Amino acid sequence: MADKIELKPWDVTEYLDSEEMIAEYLAVVFEEGDAELIRVALNDVARARGMSDLQKQTGLSRSALYKALGEGGNPTLDTLLAILKALGVKMSVVG
Repeated sequence: MADKIELKPWDVTEYLDSEEMIAEYLAVVFEEGDAELIRVALNDVARARGMSDLQKQTGLSRSALYKALGEGGNPTLDTLLAILKALGVKMSVVG
């Protein structure tokens, strides 16, 4: 009888373990330009970093972060900028 292989769902947060990985992940996602994909990626990074830490750094409530980054969320520009700043990421425009 063959050994059983245990599978678990793939979770991107396990790979977002450095500033470089986070920056590269967000750069690729922002390049796509899909607002929903950006929201999901920011949620992934927030979970990888820890919502409590992000809450402290942004000054936003935990519920506001979950509302903005959760399914169906639509963060305001102010919220987006606060999150990016807390993550140590800057947005730039390239022509």
